[in-house]
Amino acid sequence: MTGEPQDREPGGARTEAARTGTGRPPRRTVVVAMLLLGTLTLATVLSRRPSGPEAQPLELLDLAVAVVSLALLPLMWARRSVPVALTLAALAVLSPGATPAATSGVLQIARWSPLRTAVLVAAASTAAHALQGLWRPPAFPLGWWLLCDVAVHAALLGWGAYLQARAQLLADLRARARRAEADREQALETARSGERNRIAAEMHDALGHRLSLLAATAGAVEYRPDAPPEQLAGAAGRVRTGAAEALEDLRQLVRLLRGGSDRLAPPPTLRDIPGLVDAARSVGATVTLDRTDERAPAGPGEGPEDIEPSPAVAIAAYRVVQEGLTNARRHAPGAAVRVAVITHADEVRVVVADDGPERAPGAAPGTGLVGLRERVELLGGTLDAGRSAGGFTLEARIPWA
Repeated sequence: MTGEPQDREPGGARTEAARTGTGRPPRRTVVVAMLLLGTLTLATVLSRRPSGPEAQPLELLDLAVAVVSLALLPLMWARRSVPVALTLAALAVLSPGATPAATSGVLQIARWSPLRTAVLVAAASTAAHALQGLWRPPAFPLGWWLLCDVAVHAALLGWGAYLQARAQLLADLRARARRAEADREQALETARSGERNRIAAEMHDALGHRLSLLAATAGAVEYRPDAPPEQLAGAAGRVRTGAAEALEDLRQLVRLLRGGSDRLAPPPTLRDIPGLVDAARSVGATVTLDRTDERAPAGPGEGPEDIEPSPAVAIAAYRVVQEGLTNARRHAPGAAVRVAVITHADEVRVVVADDGPERAPGAAPGTGLVGLRERVELLGGTLDAGRSAGGFTLEARIPWA
């Protein structure tokens, strides 16, 4: 009867079994409780044996009531317990043989039922035992009997309410622990997914750009094997340098995956964008760069290249230019590319436009624009990509922060 509740839902809500007072403890607990109550019932019947000319009928009544009470007691866990508890209280009026079962019924009701129901059942059992004391006077004064009657039922009521509150608290704590564990697993999975996406974006942005430059240089050597030796040597040098840079990026990624430094590389800035343009020109692409500052008149010795936004905005602008040049090299080889980086008072505007076709034949769509759009939108900006009047245009607007 005092076992942990088995009928509570994860959120601590009481099920129908708990609301009707039919909590079912383990079978072993029921067997032990029945043996204990049977022993108490036998001791009660023997200690309250009547005397006088009506002793034999009362003994038979006590025995019959004791047997019926013990037979009804298992129904406290199998069916609706409130009617059973009231029946045991009524039997307690007839004989003390029902007292152990009736008091255990009060405890069971207080353990599993709402407090209002438990108080009513405890009051009924208290009144029944008071009537029993009037009809079957105990060995001590009636006043002490009534005082003990009220005290015992109050203790049973309080004990059951305490056990119910304790079980509710434990159930709530277990549910909270399960929710915390689920939240922790979700947070870990979100962190893993974010880290994978970050590494994938860095691999695409850094390695993808360098490898596309290598492919373009190698393609120029392949289609112009009759080029002057100095041009072939320059192309070979660019391939060597690009391969070394790509290898270094790969090493940084490997160090990150092995738990090394969280920084893949020094973050790029707007000052690094001319380097992207020069690298694209080195493989034969026609690229123009327009860097404009519209924030405020430049001070003495200060130009547009000295205006730098926050690192996150600068990285996003750099990646937009990098992705635009890579896409132009893949989908519009040989097309002229125009790059514009304009710093307004409240935003950085980056435009990469080419005058080639929308896509080269057989080119497969990539995921670079998807990741780039997510990067820009996380900063509160917008990214537009599509056909324009003279080719294909990639435009980003990133709030200055």
